[in-house]
Amino acid sequence: MVVDGDRMNNSTGTPRVFPYQQAWCLIRLLLLVAAAGGLATTAQADIWKRVDKRGILHLSDRPMGPGSVLILRSRRKSQARQRRPAAASVLRKRYTPLINQTARRYRMDQHLIHAVVQAESGYNPHAVSNKGAVGLMQLMPATARRYGVSDRRDPAQNLSGGIRYLRDLMRQFRKLSLALAAYNAGESAVKKYGLRIPPFPETRHYIRKVIRFYRQHRNN
Repeated sequence: MVVDGDRMNNSTGTPRVFPYQQAWCLIRLLLLVAAAGGLATTAQADIWKRVDKRGILHLSDRPMGPGSVLILRSRRKSQARQRRPAAASVLRKRYTPLINQTARRYRMDQHLIHAVVQAESGYNPHAVSNKGAVGLMQLMPATARRYGVSDRRDPAQNLSGGIRYLRDLMRQFRKLSLALAAYNAGESAVKKYGLRIPPFPETRHYIRKVIRFYRQHRNN
């Protein structure tokens, strides 16, 4: 979107440059229109200004070449952050019955499973990590094969495989923190460090996060 300013200056017929205050009034007017629904995209975009050689003021949602000045920064990032909890809440509500049912089937604490799902994927069944883990409980290909999961993106299969894996880790290491460490870093890492939490910042952060979520779910 580009908005051009007034082209002519009073009786001389020469181009003029909008004073900054006048330009700002025009910008505020655009945002008011946007808030009313007329320019919905403008309200979420950066606003740049540029005065050309003829003195014409241009406003745009992107740089217009040399002389472009950013005068209003987008709110997109903050709005996205505000939308995230709402989206996670919707997904949580959608998958809670399945999570609770699958946790009961394998005799696991449903609050713990919710905590792991929240930490791993934010309840997003299509989540994919940079290491190739997929789904609600972020199953790796080898873990999926081990537990007979043919479609890691399928919520029911993913939960079934992930919950059984976590249950087996709990039985093997007999301590929640070690089971979570193995879920995050692998069983071999926990064994390598003498049945202690591996000294990986990511793993230590993961354990703290899951336990924090676990307490929140139990209290709620």
